[in-house]
Amino acid sequence: MTEAEAEAEASRRFVALYDAHHAQVYAYAVSRAGRRLADDVASETFLVAWRKLATVPATPLPWLLTVARNVLRERYRDEVRQASLAEELRAWADEAAADVADEVIERGAVLSALAGLSENDRELLTLVAWHGLSTRAAARVVGCSTATFFVRLHRARKRLHEALTGADQVTRRNPIALPVEEYSR
Repeated sequence: MTEAEAEAEASRRFVALYDAHHAQVYAYAVSRAGRRLADDVASETFLVAWRKLATVPATPLPWLLTVARNVLRERYRDEVRQASLAEELRAWADEAAADVADEVIERGAVLSALAGLSENDRELLTLVAWHGLSTRAAARVVGCSTATFFVRLHRARKRLHEALTGADQVTRRNPIALPVEEYSR
């Protein structure tokens, strides 16, 4: 069998698998996570099925539902982790805001701005700034090239600067807070 024939056969097998079991996987996802997430869960399940098509058993439905269950568990763990991290950042920001020292106010502004960024942006910024990794090492952590990491880091820094600049607008109304320009370096 040629490579093209093998790819065509794999495509036919996947389409048959999808047609036969998508409704059941979707229904399972709806019953476990609601309609809002069901499409994503079903899509991720069939993405795994495509990637592991050679190992999908002859009776695929139990395997597909196990994959869907694992996708749901991973989403739940991600949501819990993100909520926990966001709560921790908010707690630090609240703690810093309660302090009257100038440094703590600055820290509060940075933490508040960080809490407003996406998880990916926070990860990029903290890998370099807080964890002290080189850009090469940080790029390995997030699984991209150093050049791609530089671009992502630049964009994350820009979004942080924009968040801090937005915070600066608030501090102009609150004369106790300090200028934010120092953060953007």
